[in-house]
Formats: sequence, structure tokens, C-alpha cells
Amino acid sequence: MSHPRKTPDTLRSKRWFGASDLRSFGHRSRALQMGLNHDEFMGKPVIGILNTWSEINPCHTHLRDRAEAVKRAVWAAGGFPVEIPVMSASEQYQKPTTMLYRNFLAMEAEESIRSHPLDGAVLLGGCDKSTPALIMGACSAGLPFIFVPAGPMLRGNWAGKTLGSGADVWKYWAEKEAGNISDADWRDMESGIARSHGTCMVMGTAATMMSHAEVLGLTLPGASAIPAADAAHPRMAAAAGKRIVEMVWEDLTPDRILTRESFENALTVHMAVAGSTNAIIHLVAMAGRAGVPLTPDDFDAFSRKVPVIANLRPSGDFLMEDFFYAGGLPALLKQLESKLHTGAMTVTGKPISETIALAKVYDDNVIRPLDRPVSTANGLAVLKGNLAPGGCVIKPSAAEERLLRHSGPALVFEDYDAMMKAVNDETLDVTADHVMVLKNCGPVGGPGMPEWGMLPIPKKLLKQGVRDMLRLSDARMSGTSYGACVLHIAPEAYIKGPLAAVRTGDIISVDVEARSISVNLSDAEIAERLKSWSPPDRDYPRGWGKMSAAHIQQADKGCDFDYLAGTAKVAEPEIH
Repeated sequence: MSHPRKTPDTLRSKRWFGASDLRSFGHRSRALQMGLNHDEFMGKPVIGILNTWSEINPCHTHLRDRAEAVKRAVWAAGGFPVEIPVMSASEQYQKPTTMLYRNFLAMEAEESIRSHPLDGAVLLGGCDKSTPALIMGACSAGLPFIFVPAGPMLRGNWAGKTLGSGADVWKYWAEKEAGNISDADWRDMESGIARSHGTCMVMGTAATMMSHAEVLGLTLPGASAIPAADAAHPRMAAAAGKRIVEMVWEDLTPDRILTRESFENALTVHMAVAGSTNAIIHLVAMAGRAGVPLTPDDFDAFSRKVPVIANLRPSGDFLMEDFFYAGGLPALLKQLESKLHTGAMTVTGKPISETIALAKVYDDNVIRPLDRPVSTANGLAVLKGNLAPGGCVIKPSAAEERLLRHSGPALVFEDYDAMMKAVNDETLDVTADHVMVLKNCGPVGGPGMPEWGMLPIPKKLLKQGVRDMLRLSDARMSGTSYGACVLHIAPEAYIKGPLAAVRTGDIISVDVEARSISVNLSDAEIAERLKSWSPPDRDYPRGWGKMSAAHIQQADKGCDFDYLAGTAKVAEPEIH
């Protein structure tokens, strides 16, 4: 069914600029104050460019330039661009974790779009939390929008070896701790692992979320894998600027793009790339803003039927630059065509089938066919049991097989500092069969659910050659991480979930195939222990931290705030 096109008289921005009253006189005169002429903004789609650029976010260093490319194209297409800075959410530097601020950015994006005279928006982001946050906010605002992914950085290089963000850091740090890498080597690696602007270049959280944005239909085809330093990247940004103007005239709003089918396509892609465990939380939250019911169980169901076919670190051999040269996400979609809802709409105004029809696979070792997967092991599994009644997550494809069905005595830590002190103690009473447990790192207890879930292997065991152990927490872990790490245990320990009751020596059992996790305690024993357990002091006296603790939902609900979740419409602002 055709959708009525907008006209200059039906643009949302006309409420600000087009009326014959005192307030509109003020709006127009202030535009003139900025050196604009009436014909530059009157009757034209006003496009907000939400930019997460900052000087303390290396992933987004280039987004100031990309905003200029978007503006140039918006002008050329007959629109009026306005750049609006929003929180950068710098993964590397913002503490205790950017996850504490994902909902902050989502709220800022939503309110920036709604409160200003915008007809559409271009979202510039890519570092881990910026993608879901911007999309969550823009979905709730409800205006046409297009996402411009920041893109991955170039391959790392050290001593003739290709390095990947995060994944190789963890690997070589373990070797350094074991005495196999010198301090000089470590310093050389430091200068070779991040060679350009852009996000992590492995299939970590940033690449996973940018891939989700594309398969959901929110970016131009092929946008998610373009290296940030490639000349194709500013061309893509300009193309997005051109396209958003037409999207406004078409009134192509997110509710026409984001459906159950598009989110199922995202689940399929997630499994095929062995995407970051963090994406479960983000995709559940994004779906909630779009009015699409989605749970961790949906992820588990898709993990059983979609093999890993993207040969990318940390679950494979290659990096995002190789993925781009091999054909990028369109090529992956071509390999997955039989498993996709190909009629799902995209920001192009055309279904994803048209992207697939034009795609080519240039290297089928990087992007494998379904009958020759990288791994038939589940890219992700959701476990449940008396230790995690709300569920928890593991990435089987990144763990040693011996640990996918394992029972062992718990080695429990109430906080991160205690854990770090213990793992550096070479007299620690620990074996490779122990199950390391870290508490109080969840959405409330972290606060903000930091990426502390890849607990370091005790130095004593590293020197014995151990490189993986079963590790449990209510935290997250970096999407660049690997190992037998059970994450997102819900409900978290801090709010007296069963994890809080676990003590050193309790036997914990995990069976990934059976999707089970348990501690050898009865419900009555757990309840009795919880009576005498109290969480550490995490109370914020004021500010965002206090607001977050009061309103954040648990991991299985996407960690959205209770008052931000859902699709209830907010009235247009009054203009007087």
C-alpha cells in the first residue's frame, strides 16, 4: 500500500518556522541571526545530525568530518542540516562503564529529536553503546532516521603478526603474565594495535551492533563494515545525508521498518557472525522501543539453527577489514538468504532482497557458505537453573570444549578488587577445575553492569599452561573477549538473586547442550543464606547513578529504564 508523501505544508518543522505569529517570527529571526537566508530553511526538511564525536573517543575521532559530509549532501538534496552534539559514550575512557550511560544517551537522543524543529535525523555513532542508544532514542522519537556507522579501524600489526582489538590484548596479556612475552614486546604491541580512527576491528560489540543496525534496515546497504579510514566511508555518509531528505518526504518512519521479521533477521545475522554477548541486552532494549517482543530465549532458539559462517575474531581468523573486502554484510546476507525474511523493509525504501540481489561474496573463507561453516557450535547459548532463574549467557564458540559440560567447586569473590588480589597470588588454592564466581557487578550492583565478566585466569594456573576456566558473574564482558565466561546472571546478586548465596566450595554445574546451570543447593538453603547476606554499599547520594539504580531493569529485560521502555507516544511539544 502506498504511503502519502509529505509536502512543505505538512513538514513537522513548519510548526516552528511557518506560522504567522510572534513565536515563529522569533524562530525565523534567530535563523537569520546565524547568517541563513529564508530560502535556506523555509519549506525544507530540517535534518538533525546527532553527532557523538568527542576528543576523548578514538572510535569517533572522524565523525566531525563525517557530519560535514552529511551536511553537504543534505544541502544538495534540498534539506536544511543542523548538527546536534550528544554524549559520546567513550568505551575506552568513561568509567565505571559506558553501559551506565547508554540510557542517558538514549534519552538525550530522543529528547533532542523531539524538542527541536526536526523532520528527520541522521545518527552518527558506532562505539559499543552509541549504536543501541541512538537507535533506542530515535525509535521512541518516531521521526524518519538513518544510522551512519563509525566503521572499524584498520588491522593492527606487530612483529609481522596481525592484531585484533581486545581479543589479542587478552591473549598476549596472559602470555605476558605467564612470562612468555617481554615488557619491550608489550610496549611495541601497544603502538601497533590501534592504527587508525574507528571502532574495534574484530566482531566485538561495536561491529556486532553496527551489523545489527544494517540488517535491521537502518543503514544504507554495506555501510556497517566500511573501515573508518577508507574513502568509501565519507561517501557513505554523504549518501546517507542525501537519502534522509527523501525519507522525510516519503514519511519513512521507523515503525515501517522495524518489525518482528527485521529483528529475526538480526538474530540470524548475530548467530552467523558469532556476535557479542552484549548484543542480547541491546537488541532486547531496541526491540522494546520498537514494540517488538524479544527475549534472550529468542536468541537461544536462533543459535540452535544458524551456524557461524563469518570467520572473524574472536571466534575465527580474520578482522573486519577482511570482512569488508570479502563483501561485507550484503555478502553475508546472500549466504544466509534461505534463513532470512527477505521482504523486510530498509531505509532505502526497498526490501532487503534488493540488497541481497546485488551482493557478491569475494572470499568464501572469510564469509563461508552455510554448508561449510566456521563452526556448527552455537554462537551463543542461554542457560537457566537455580543459579540464574532469569537466565544467563555464554558464547560456546569462544570457549574450550571441555568446559561446555563441567562441574567444579566455586571460588567466590564478593567484589572485583578481592578477585584481582587473589588471581595475582601465586599461592592461591585453585585448580583448573574450579569455577570462578564474581558477584555484585550487575546493572545495579556494578553499577551499570561493567565488562568485568572475563575474569583473569589466576597467575598460578597461567604458568601451568591453563588458558581457560569456567567463570561466572552478573557482569558483562567485552565483545572482543573469549573463554568459558557465563555472563548476565539474572537476577543479579546485588538485589539478592541466587548468585548472592553462593560460597566458596559449593559445586556449580554447567551443561551448555542442556542449557542448564545450577549450584548444589536447595531452594530452601538458598533462601536461608540470603537472609543473612547483605550487598556492599553502592548507594549514590544524588545524580544519574541514583536515578539508574532506581529504574534500571535486569539484563534479561534489556537494562532499559522502566520509564523509558515501551512505545507509549509522547505528545508533540507545545509552541507558544
